Amino acid sequence: MKGALARGLSVCLIAFAALAVGGGGAHAATDVPTVAEALRESPVYVDPSMARVLSEADAEALAAKIERADKPVFVAVLPGDFPTENLFRNLRTDTGITGLYAIRLGTRFDAKVDSSLMPAAAVRNIVTSVRGEDTKSQLDHFTDLALANVGGSAPSSWSEGDGDGVGTGALIGVGAVVVAGGAGAYALVRRSRRRKEAERRAALDRLRVVVDEDITAFGEELDRLDFHPAEAGADDAMRADYERALDAYDKAKSSMAAATRPEDVRGVTEALEDGRFSLAVLAARREGKPLPERRAPCFFDPRHGPSVADAAWTPAGGATREVPVCAADQVRLAEGSDPAVREVDTEYGRRPYWDAGPAYGPWAGGYFGGGILPGLLVGTMLGSMMAGPAYAADYGSGYGDFGGGGYEGGDVSGADFDSTDFSGGFDGGGGGGDFGGGGGDFGGGSF
Repeated sequence: MKGALARGLSVCLIAFAALAVGGGGAHAATDVPTVAEALRESPVYVDPSMARVLSEADAEALAAKIERADKPVFVAVLPGDFPTENLFRNLRTDTGITGLYAIRLGTRFDAKVDSSLMPAAAVRNIVTSVRGEDTKSQLDHFTDLALANVGGSAPSSWSEGDGDGVGTGALIGVGAVVVAGGAGAYALVRRSRRRKEAERRAALDRLRVVVDEDITAFGEELDRLDFHPAEAGADDAMRADYERALDAYDKAKSSMAAATRPEDVRGVTEALEDGRFSLAVLAARREGKPLPERRAPCFFDPRHGPSVADAAWTPAGGATREVPVCAADQVRLAEGSDPAVREVDTEYGRRPYWDAGPAYGPWAGGYFGGGILPGLLVGTMLGSMMAGPAYAADYGSGYGDFGGGGYEGGDVSGADFDSTDFSGGFDGGGGGGDFGGGGGDFGGGSF
């Protein structure tokens, strides 16, 4: 993490540059190269004219949060009259570092990212979710969500400058870097691995609460069924259905007890889905009804059991899609009511499971299988996360069109990057999520 001395020097240099021009307002000296130079040294830059909007203490706290997370997230707070033409693209070019760039421009806010780190749709979703908040709350909220989802690691330039001296220490450091380069790289890799493992353990702990609720609900369904293999009218087919349901219940409990990673949860929910279908078949046999078709569980809450139909559903701000629904939710949608959605606890309160973080991908994958997940989750926060190339590395593959390789980030790539990732923005130059002007509304593609 960057030392206080180095950060202080950076702030002083920026302030000096702002004062050196004289004449016009305090922000007149700030241009894209100045912002880029500051962001190479620290993840947060606040234009001198905007100090009243985000205090130095708040900026320091935000920068420390990003540095602790070791993610390539860059935040700039600029005056509303800052030139906007190709702003994101030029800032990315001058900074020369692969990353996620967020800009608060007066009262407006937008962000762009290198596609190797995070899907553009995911960034648009996050930007939309913090729309209308005050500067501090917006930047804190955005940063928390971004750090939880962006790939890569922080640039090494943020960690330079630690220590007591500048002159002599820097001269000694020139030789030391050559000798210690390999050891330093190894230490960074180890730190990144430890951080990822800690994140995965925390995700599994959150998932465990939800999965335990699922297992308990299935156990209660078994009790309500009140089936006895020796009861009058029971036949071998019924007993086989009941045995499969019991086996699924035992498998779900043992699999969850043995889970060590979020992706292990997929086997648990697969077992529960199998068990619920077995119960549905058994119920049909006992009542003399036609056996049900094997269908996916209800999209809104798999605890509702196997779906009975597909129904059109449109998430707020998203595109309409067909989702499997239970009989009760089919009626609710037909009447114009809200479906009974499975919500889970998050640090921002209760949210639908598709808006609760990447670890819910394996949970949903066990219920719905890989083949239909892309169509169900398109445009949602979870769907955008799963579409990124790093998702498979962190949470497992096998989700249809989702999956791929690993993320890279925080590297010095100079001007060699896909400029389309940073097209549009405040200048309205095209691309999804461009700032549309007026009241903070964005152009499209958001959930």
